[in-house]
Amino acid sequence: MKNKKTYIGIAIAVVLVFLVWRFFSSSVGESFDIFADVKQGSFRVEITSSGELEALNSVEILGPLEARRFRVNNITIESMVDEGTIVKQGDVIAELDKSELFGRLDDKRIDLEQSRAQFEQIQLDTSLVLRQERDNISNLEYNVQERRLVLEQSQFEPPAIIKQNEYNLEKAERDLEQARERYRVKRLQERARMVEISARVRENENELAQMQEVLEKFTVKAPQNGMVIYQSGRGGKIKAGSQISSWNPVVATLPDLSRMRSVTYINEVDIRKIKTGQVVEIGLDAFPDKRLTGKVTRVANIGQQRPNSDAKVFEVVIEVNESDAALRPAMTTSNTIIVDRIEDVKFVPLEAINVHNDSINYVFLKNGAKQEVLLGLANLNDIVIEMGLNEGDRVFLSTPDWAKDAPVKLLADLDGKRRKIMEETNEAVEQVETNQSEDRTERRRGRQ
Repeated sequence: MKNKKTYIGIAIAVVLVFLVWRFFSSSVGESFDIFADVKQGSFRVEITSSGELEALNSVEILGPLEARRFRVNNITIESMVDEGTIVKQGDVIAELDKSELFGRLDDKRIDLEQSRAQFEQIQLDTSLVLRQERDNISNLEYNVQERRLVLEQSQFEPPAIIKQNEYNLEKAERDLEQARERYRVKRLQERARMVEISARVRENENELAQMQEVLEKFTVKAPQNGMVIYQSGRGGKIKAGSQISSWNPVVATLPDLSRMRSVTYINEVDIRKIKTGQVVEIGLDAFPDKRLTGKVTRVANIGQQRPNSDAKVFEVVIEVNESDAALRPAMTTSNTIIVDRIEDVKFVPLEAINVHNDSINYVFLKNGAKQEVLLGLANLNDIVIEMGLNEGDRVFLSTPDWAKDAPVKLLADLDGKRRKIMEETNEAVEQVETNQSEDRTERRRGRQ
């Protein structure tokens, strides 16, 4: 009985060893060949690209735009809050260098003082000149009265004396009239000078007041509540030590984080496939488990060259559908743009496709055939098979050992088209050769 149990145990062990050997030998034998099934169903054509989040709407934090009126063109940022700082309306965002405007302010103060002094001097001069003219008029009026009295008293004098007195009166009256006209003109001239200098004084006063108002704007404050995001410039992000132009004095932005968009760049080969309104699946590098959706809202018409790249790309803007408090500007996104979707088609992995003579596409079937296929649309992983395969067929994803000398099983429809094209090409070549031969014959006859 004991021996019987021993034999049974040995037999079981032998069977187990055999089964394990068959399992591992089978696994090792098949491990060199990787297969994939031909699938049939819905197929998506998609383009993937990385992008960067930014707010759909942002409020710009501006420095003093009016500084350019006073010939202050470039302004240095002396200090600035850190990017990402949460601020309230009225909080100080940045302090700008005021030294250049201070210089302009000092010059304007000097101009104002000079114009005021000039105005006061003109007032004095005008008062003196007009007083002299008035005194002269008074003297001439007295002279006229005196001449009139002399004339009246000479009624019984000889005619020559009367004539002389009449002449003297006329001359005195003429001198008086000329003095009055001269006074009127002088007064108008002096008034015009005073108006001109007075206007210059007011202009200098106004400019000085405006400079002082602009000077206050060199302390940049938040126009509303929000998170500070540095503005991008040619040399990178604007920060403390950077310069801003008075023609575009944007220091930073306060983005509306409730609505975001991803800005991405698509190469010139794929851009023709991108259309506004296409659905986009969005992933976030910062939150791998978070999935968002969006749609293409803008496709640039003009390409551009990105830094450190020779390829031309086109900017594409994708609006994010969801509002998420975790989203922040400058986060990296992975965008999958669905450019087309076709139903009930057969498709295989791209690795299954081989090319013969740069013109015939084929696959290796598990049944040993080297089958030509007609290809359709493709995405990053799979490609549509329009002719040549059936659902459930198994294809090699690598080249099998038997494939070297195996002929390609051509598709009848495609082979017929190829033959027709080849025949037409041969006929065209023969016609060209015939024409060339006839031309040579004609030239020889012409020489004879």
